[in-house]
Amino acid sequence: MPIPGSGLAKGLAVTLRTMTRKNVTAQYPDVQPELAPRTRGVIGLFEENCTVCMLCARECPDWCIYIDSHKETVPAAAPGGRERSRNVLDRFAIDFALCMYCGICIEVCPFDALFWSPEFEYAETDIHELTHERDKLREWMWTVPEPPALDPKAEEPKEVAAARKSAEKAAAQAAAAAEAAAAQAPGAAPGTVPDPSPGTGTATDPAPGTDAQGEQQ
Repeated sequence: MPIPGSGLAKGLAVTLRTMTRKNVTAQYPDVQPELAPRTRGVIGLFEENCTVCMLCARECPDWCIYIDSHKETVPAAAPGGRERSRNVLDRFAIDFALCMYCGICIEVCPFDALFWSPEFEYAETDIHELTHERDKLREWMWTVPEPPALDPKAEEPKEVAAARKSAEKAAAQAAAAAEAAAAQAPGAAPGTVPDPSPGTGTATDPAPGTDAQGEQQ
């Protein structure tokens, strides 16, 4: 059987412990809070990487991403080449009144155009002003923290490994081509004589029917 009044005694004990502790008040907004690096504040847009693939808008469960674009024709890079068309971004907006901060748009973006920013001071008095266009999303891009450093013993990323191998292969091919060109250049190696062209003679190989001085026999 519980002792009568034990619950009241426990409650008073908690009150006494709290009364003896010093309160710490965060002087916001004069002192900004220290947020975690992975804080989900707002979404920043790096529009140079956006290819208007519409994948983020299609995967958004709230349909709060609005994208408009148009196509432009790109001239051929070389004479006789084919003209190409590309998508040009006209509008990229996010309605943060509908966004539930799930981060699906950031995860599915194949070109790293969307990032989490810890910025959180974007309250508005009108709900319609919570739809922010790409200019505002670009401003938030500069508040995105740098990614954490990789573990020194971690495996090298596949993209970095592939780029490094391609660079090493291109450097090896360039060195081999330079050596071949130097070996074929006249006077590159002492004691070498360039091959005579067909139908002509040299000082060491007179033409048929002539002597060494070039007189006809």
